[in-house]
Amino acid sequence: MKKRIETVCNKGSVPEELKNQHKGFLEWGSNVTKQNHQPIVQIVIDGRGTNAVDSDGCRLPTLVYMAREKRLGWPHHYKAGAMNALIRVSSEISNGAIILNLDCDMYANSADSIKEDLCFFMDENRGHQIAYVQHPQKFNNITKNDLYANASPALNKVELPGVGSFGAALYCGTGCFHRRASLCGSKYSEEYKGLESLETRKDDKRTVIELEEASKVLASCGYEEGTQWGKQMGLIYGCPVEDIVTGLTIQCRGWKSVYHNPDNTAFLGVAPPTLDIALVQFSRWSDGMFQIFLSKYCPFIYGHNKIKLGAQMGYCVYLLWAPSSLPHLYYAIALPLSLLHGIPLFPEVSSIWFIPFAYVFLSKNIYSIAEALICGSTFKAWWNLQRMWLIRRTTSFFFAFIDCIVRQLGLSQTTFTITAKVVTDDVSKRYQQEIMDFGSTSIMFTVIATLAMLNLFSLLVWVLKMVLCGLEYEAMEMLLSQVLLCGLMVVVNALVYEALLFRKDKGSIPASVMFKSMVFASLACLIPLKQ
Repeated sequence: MKKRIETVCNKGSVPEELKNQHKGFLEWGSNVTKQNHQPIVQIVIDGRGTNAVDSDGCRLPTLVYMAREKRLGWPHHYKAGAMNALIRVSSEISNGAIILNLDCDMYANSADSIKEDLCFFMDENRGHQIAYVQHPQKFNNITKNDLYANASPALNKVELPGVGSFGAALYCGTGCFHRRASLCGSKYSEEYKGLESLETRKDDKRTVIELEEASKVLASCGYEEGTQWGKQMGLIYGCPVEDIVTGLTIQCRGWKSVYHNPDNTAFLGVAPPTLDIALVQFSRWSDGMFQIFLSKYCPFIYGHNKIKLGAQMGYCVYLLWAPSSLPHLYYAIALPLSLLHGIPLFPEVSSIWFIPFAYVFLSKNIYSIAEALICGSTFKAWWNLQRMWLIRRTTSFFFAFIDCIVRQLGLSQTTFTITAKVVTDDVSKRYQQEIMDFGSTSIMFTVIATLAMLNLFSLLVWVLKMVLCGLEYEAMEMLLSQVLLCGLMVVVNALVYEALLFRKDKGSIPASVMFKSMVFASLACLIPLKQ
């Protein structure tokens, strides 16, 4: 199978002999494109037949190839639209009680995951309340020290289970088992006992051709017009993170959800192998989640008296990623500038009022380190996580905040950015060696480099003043906290300086970005500030 796929990719087209084997391929003629084509449905394996067995004689499930209709001028709603078409077509062909939702870059890693998750749905006491069981997003290409902080062990083992304890586990868009009834818009009812309430179509007497023709109607682009699909049924339209808002609406209809993180990882995917891809992905997520917060689906409003207050607050931890960029960006700029101009931001080290600041800083970081180590991470991975949170909050979250506000003002429309995971061998090699990849002229890299240079300039100027001019003890004590924090910022950005000044490979920061960052940092240093 791998060789056949690689052959097709290298050739750029499906060979004629393969097309003749599958009539679904034959419908992709020269007169159709991926954005303008008819609905295509082919039942590749009919699980009802006695011949549907593998080489060992084991029964095979029904396998269906589907491409929903797309026409110019008709909105297709990206992933949410594709999911809704799949839900309708699968209802026509099999109508199975449980739906597994997996992204195309993920695969099943444990055959036992289905049996384990069915236990939740069939539990005698609570099973009828469960709408979906969400697994954590885990990846098979994480480096030893998790360079881009994709693994998030504390998130998977502490935060998300915490939200799930309120019966409101977040739907993350992949690695999720759904009860079909809840996903199709049904409100929770005591009648949903186990899985017996949903009829399957195992005894459907229609032929394969009849099923395919009936399914094509459900996959047509005009089928949803005038219906509740995308509003009350299926995945919700109009938001870049359709999964989060869909999970919220399901819970507000009375259903519960479960977060399940087994020791034997159920599903694995591919993590972003470059910094640019990782930041674009977080920008889309934070943009979409802030859009939910500003909409009628805000958990404090839409979820009022429907889900618990703890669940509402748990949602908002993530929905407010975008505006959280503002205080972080402020400190990333104000800290070095105030140090440069000798303006104290914190109490003197000898003052009793310094104790609360020191307590918060030390306790937060000690707790964070302990949490990361307990969750199976390494200290270097924790350090990489701190760097990535700084970068995300000052770039991805900030640009997402701007985009969302501009959209709320009606100056732009919602878009969906697909996260690319395919990279060259050169990029993949740097990723495995844990060498940060900056090889593009993204505006986000300009911001990262500018902030790094601003902190470096300020610290160097302070050191020069201390060496050449000699600072009094009182002046040093007043600024000691800022010196330490600015020094930490410089250490955190060590990989940025390396890419700016020393590296010569294709993953280094381009000369144009380096020039702009130095100019912007220099101009910022010239801003006059008064105490």
